[in-house]
Amino acid sequence: MDSSDALMARFLALHPRTIDLSLGRIERLLERLGHPERKLPPVIHVAGTNGKGSTIAFMRAILEAGGLAAHVYTSPHLVRFHERIRIGAIGGGSYVPEDQLADALARCEAANSGEPITVFEITTAAAFLLFSESPADVLLLEVGLGGRVDATNVIDNPAAAVVTPIGRDHAEYLGDTVEAVATEKAGIFKRGCPAIIAAQDYKEADAVLCRLAEEVGAEPIRVGNQDFSVHAERGRIVYQDELDLFDLPQPRLNGRHQFTNAATAIAALRAAGFGDIGVGAIEAGLNKVEWPGRLQRLNRGRLAEMIPAGAELWLDGGHNIDGGRILATAMADLVERSDVPLVLVVGLLGTKDAEGFLRNFVGLARGLIAVPISGQMAARPAEEVAQIAADVGLTAYVASSVEAALESLADFAFEHPPRILVCGSLYLAGNVLTANGTPPT
Repeated sequence: MDSSDALMARFLALHPRTIDLSLGRIERLLERLGHPERKLPPVIHVAGTNGKGSTIAFMRAILEAGGLAAHVYTSPHLVRFHERIRIGAIGGGSYVPEDQLADALARCEAANSGEPITVFEITTAAAFLLFSESPADVLLLEVGLGGRVDATNVIDNPAAAVVTPIGRDHAEYLGDTVEAVATEKAGIFKRGCPAIIAAQDYKEADAVLCRLAEEVGAEPIRVGNQDFSVHAERGRIVYQDELDLFDLPQPRLNGRHQFTNAATAIAALRAAGFGDIGVGAIEAGLNKVEWPGRLQRLNRGRLAEMIPAGAELWLDGGHNIDGGRILATAMADLVERSDVPLVLVVGLLGTKDAEGFLRNFVGLARGLIAVPISGQMAARPAEEVAQIAADVGLTAYVASSVEAALESLADFAFEHPPRILVCGSLYLAGNVLTANGTPPT
């Protein structure tokens, strides 16, 4: 049998555009496969610009701590494609094995019969096939891009639909206003399905999401609207909804924005019919949750051993304006606890708003080292990133790689060992985890 990599290489030739949002092609393929999307466990569908993966990670951790099996479909991956498909099992699921993935992809290729289809569409069909053939209590399903015409939006009756914070990203596909993006994301709302709306950074997005939920007959459940809320208190967080109040530990994931993601996850599970999961499982889930490449501190590994003694190495794949703002806020919170110099190591794609992302760190970062992103033709040259950083007011340098950037820190005359943040791209995050020897497991 061909490997999954060989199969996906062939899929690239089936449609000239990497992204072409439409439901017609995947609906045709799913029909030929016998409609596996109709044979799934209850689905919690998650859209949004930022926080989708973290919210799903919280839900998975809580469900598994409660003794349930959760299938998970997320994108993109950091190191291996298999990270996108997690097969649920009691006690904890695992990434799809190579033989199962290759078999599912081969069956999808045969059913597709060489007709045009994007790689994301055919791999989504393969994921549905795999999930339909393995028992689980729930499927946590992340939208790939947008929502309304995303390949995942073939689920007619999800148990719940979630929209995490919306910002401006992928304007070429979703529109260049927050209202336009929110309209696309709200396309996952279905009649009779609870619509969980996380705290939004833009009131325009919140208004659009609530209006469209009501228009399709979905019950909007909003943070801070007496539906559910969360706040920090004495080193813990307090979650409250119409039925309960939970005094919980702060999540294992770093950053205050994760309080909102955790609350959204809890609200979604309760709205989707998993309200009998006890507070003990919620606590355990918050303590055990993992989501690599998102404000992750690298304490071990090859790269972690290269930094100056006493320094900290952090990694985050955030790449849009709002992701940068969230990341800068998290770094500022760390400064309050330990005031040490912050140095950014940044790689960015040419499709992202580099200026908007980098402006968030003006006045916070002591320096920036721009690096290339290996394996990505769409990456901005490091020299260009450095120039943009200098233009917005950051002291910028260039290095040939992340390793070279870390080695160069020995030449900086900082009064204290620095806090180093590698950021700007999920592709760069994946490269870092690989180079560090700590890929997702």
